[in-house]
Amino acid sequence: MINLKFDKNGLIPVIAQDYRTGEVRMLAWANEEAVKKTLETGYAHYYSRSRGSIWKKGETSGELQRVVEVRVDCDEDALIYMVYQEKNTACHKGERNCFFRDIWGERANKVLPFEVLQRLQDVIKSRIEEKKEGSYTYSLFSQGEDRVLQKFGEEAVESLIALKNGDPESIKAELSDMLYHMLLALTIRGVDISQVLEELSSRFK
Repeated sequence: MINLKFDKNGLIPVIAQDYRTGEVRMLAWANEEAVKKTLETGYAHYYSRSRGSIWKKGETSGELQRVVEVRVDCDEDALIYMVYQEKNTACHKGERNCFFRDIWGERANKVLPFEVLQRLQDVIKSRIEEKKEGSYTYSLFSQGEDRVLQKFGEEAVESLIALKNGDPESIKAELSDMLYHMLLALTIRGVDISQVLEELSSRFK
C-alpha cells in the first residue's frame, strides 16, 4: 500500500463515489485502521471524529458500501472509495447523497449528465417492479418484448433521420428517445447499463 499522508490527528479525508452513476455519495474520514479494514473486507469503513471510533458504513442502517476500488490523490493525502451503494440512500438524512443542497441551501434536484443513463434505468426498473399505473414505461413493458424492441427500432430509425438532416434540436430529442427505449430493452433482458459501459471501458488502450 502507498504511504498515505494522514493529518496530525491520524486521519485522511475519503470521498465515496458511486461506481455505477459517478455521483459523490458522501465525504467522511478514515484512519489507517479504517483503511485497512476497508481493503480487507471490501466494505467501506470510516473513523467517526465525534465518537472516536471506527465504523462500517451501513452496519445498522443497511446502507452498505461495497468498495470496488480505492483511489489515491496525487499528494497522497485524500482517498476515493469507488462504491456500490447497497441501498438507494447514503445520507443519514435519508437522501441519495449528502450533497443534496446548493450553496444557498436550496434543494439540488438536477440529475447531472454523467448520472443520467444509470439513474434512468433505475427508474425504469422501479416502474416495472411497482407496476405503476399510468406509467408509459410499465404500459409499454406490458405489451411485451417484441413491442419494446419495435419501439427501439423505430426510435433508432428516427435518430438516423435526424442525424442525416443535421438539426441539433431534433438530434438531441430523437437520440434521447432512442436511449430511453434502449435502456428499457436492456432492462427486460436483465442487462445493466453499467455492464455495457464496463465493456466499453475495457476497450480503452
